Amino acid sequence: MSDGGYAERYAHAREGARADREHPITAAFAEAQRFTLDPFQIEGCRALEEGRSVLVAAPTGAGKTIVGEFAVHLAMREPAVGGRGDKAFYTTPMKALSNQKFRELQEVYGADEVGLLTGDTNINGNARVVVMTTEVLRNMLYADSPALRGLRYVVMDEVHFLADRFRGAVWEEVIIHLPPSVKLVSLSATVSNAEEFGDWLDTVRGDTEVIVSEVRPVPLEQHVLVRGDLLPLFDDRAGIATAQVNQELMRIRSFKGANFDNNRQVQSSNSARHAGHEAPRRRPNRGMKRPVRSANVQRIERLDRPQVVDLLGRANLLPAIFFIFSRAGCDGAVQQVRRSGLRLTSQEERREIREIVDERTRTLHDEDLAVLGFWEWRENLERGIAAHHAGMLPAFKEVVEELFQRKLVKAVFATETLALGINMPARTVVLEKLEKFNGEARVAITSGEYTQLTGRAGRRGIDVEGHAVIQWTEGLDPQAVAALASRRTYPLNSSFRPTYNMAVNLIDQFGRARAREILESSFAQFQADRSVVGLARQVREQEESLAGYEKAMTCDRGDFAEYSAIRRDLSDLEKLNRKDANASRGTREKRQREIGGLRRRMQRHPCHQCPEREQHARWAERHWRMKRGIDKIRRQIETRTGTVARIFDRVVDVLEAVGYVADEEGRTALTASGRTMKRIYGERDLLVAESLRLGLWRSLDAPSLAALACSLVYEPRRDEASAGERGLPRGAFREALSHTQELWQDLDDLERDHHLPGSEPIAAGLSQAMHTWARGGMLDRVLTEADMAAGDFVRWAKQTIDLLDQLSIVADAPLAGTARTALESVRRGIVAYSAV
Repeated sequence: MSDGGYAERYAHAREGARADREHPITAAFAEAQRFTLDPFQIEGCRALEEGRSVLVAAPTGAGKTIVGEFAVHLAMREPAVGGRGDKAFYTTPMKALSNQKFRELQEVYGADEVGLLTGDTNINGNARVVVMTTEVLRNMLYADSPALRGLRYVVMDEVHFLADRFRGAVWEEVIIHLPPSVKLVSLSATVSNAEEFGDWLDTVRGDTEVIVSEVRPVPLEQHVLVRGDLLPLFDDRAGIATAQVNQELMRIRSFKGANFDNNRQVQSSNSARHAGHEAPRRRPNRGMKRPVRSANVQRIERLDRPQVVDLLGRANLLPAIFFIFSRAGCDGAVQQVRRSGLRLTSQEERREIREIVDERTRTLHDEDLAVLGFWEWRENLERGIAAHHAGMLPAFKEVVEELFQRKLVKAVFATETLALGINMPARTVVLEKLEKFNGEARVAITSGEYTQLTGRAGRRGIDVEGHAVIQWTEGLDPQAVAALASRRTYPLNSSFRPTYNMAVNLIDQFGRARAREILESSFAQFQADRSVVGLARQVREQEESLAGYEKAMTCDRGDFAEYSAIRRDLSDLEKLNRKDANASRGTREKRQREIGGLRRRMQRHPCHQCPEREQHARWAERHWRMKRGIDKIRRQIETRTGTVARIFDRVVDVLEAVGYVADEEGRTALTASGRTMKRIYGERDLLVAESLRLGLWRSLDAPSLAALACSLVYEPRRDEASAGERGLPRGAFREALSHTQELWQDLDDLERDHHLPGSEPIAAGLSQAMHTWARGGMLDRVLTEADMAAGDFVRWAKQTIDLLDQLSIVADAPLAGTARTALESVRRGIVAYSAV
């Protein structure tokens, strides 16, 4: 060992010891973990121990959540005395993530100390550690819930969801409205503008440490699967810095397979080494002839799914997640592997799988099991294969996740929803295509989506490296794949917009003027203002050039700007006259008179006789073009400055028009209807509040109210036909629905009159099925009427329950009681089973 190396290590050890003395809580926490914490995790924990908020942006699977768990650890260090003690809330964007984190924290702190709040689920809500969806915390803040007392830390997992166009505003509302004493732990995927987001957090929350890591704890190897070979995407010999695309892939693309059979022998040993298995021996090309490109280019055939699964199994690359961007594709893939007879599990593993499945599903009704395809689903699990998508029953998805985490299920065919935060890493991720249907057209996945999907590859503490496998498709461009794989980040842009519920809550708490100021502190306005700074800089720079142009076009004979404007008007009119040859005689004669007048003005202008006229004219033309560009930028600045506050004013104007706010002695105050709206959350907050005020639903029984509530939350697919009169429940429901639709139309017109975007029409396509379910109908009949998968029905049923729960609180009797009865009639069977 050299003296220099010893000295360096000794200095590093001393620095570490000093840091441990200064941050003893972090040191003790790190010592208790199963893994050695990475530098960014240590940095995040130390910042929290020092009393600062933190933003941690790191790749999927890097272990960001350890910083959030440290915040919980800080809150729980001191035991509760007399019912008191610091609290920590852990928020997630999805109920599935909340459920998972709830179970994890229960294992650490015990069932008595950990609660769960997800809208339709309330377990131990007064605990010191509560896991919840972000919407629940937003609602608690507006209601000034007693549960907020003693709150010291809030962890916002997957905070990059604030870019979501439908739900993103909730994240900003929470960040803005949390009490100043609460320290915020924001956990984000790697975004390219983390510093900008951190600057905003520092502005609205105070001292915030921004910690960015782009290092994966488990290195990722990228492959392209061509026929039976796993070829590396990048050429190792080029070095990491250059990240050169494997030239063999480029040759395959050029020749489209004509010389592939010969050339792949050269790559076989290299690809085998990357995949972790020995290369098969091949016969040499004894003739040593150069392969000839065929005129009739041979198409490269893709391996079918059973062959791919088998190949990965032989290469020791299971367990694997296959991302397929359609539910039908996921289910079809499972059936394809099943029909092939492939079995990935041992007899002992099959026995363990059956025991877990039977235990987790024992409360399901026997008559529902066949409807849900239980027996076939369980047999597929015992083979080691499964699908995972939003159409599945949530309970089934949770079983798949558990079995995969236990390494019992070896191949999962999933939609991209699996990439959104659920702790389900694999050794290998397979992408069959690099495009997906976005509801309107097939589009290429973004670099951010690619990073999120492939981020599932590589299990920390288990795998030395993770593997991403791209299957070769016709027209695949290796350079484009390499570009996707190389760009690891994407920008975080705000989707914040004021809502009616937000407006009444802000006005009630702070008054209209202060509410405008609060909204101007949003990340949306922060980004708009920053862009204005850049635009203003452009204006200043271009105005300097404009002054130079003005000097260059100055004419001692007269005002050349005036002369130039006459020339430009004359030229424009002459062009229009030539272009519009079919104009009426009267129009053409009028234009000729105008052209003659402009020509005489030009010829009489003193600048017309200037010997340097054309040189001045060239500078004048440049001046005019630049001034037109500057005016355009200024209009952009005007539209961006105060954007959020202007939208807020329009929202308040609508509320004033329908009587939810009124002017009282020079200040805007809520009316009785406005106070009701404070507790109504969701996309149709104004429609729900107005329906209650007008008494449109008073005559409905519980099943009909459930069906009506469902029509307000349900969003049909684009290809789904709207339900006609024949497909709807009879009786009072149809009259109530008709009145509600008329009210929606009136409100939509009012919104558009105030330059607001309006909302989608009411969709009653699921109302009959929800009515049948609320009346106690059998599951098979309900799913037939709904024409949808069980998982989809459960999701809409839960959203219906959320709205019914709000109605049971804010509506007057007897409608409030009807809403509670409707809620209980919907929350049964598979809906009740999926509550946690």
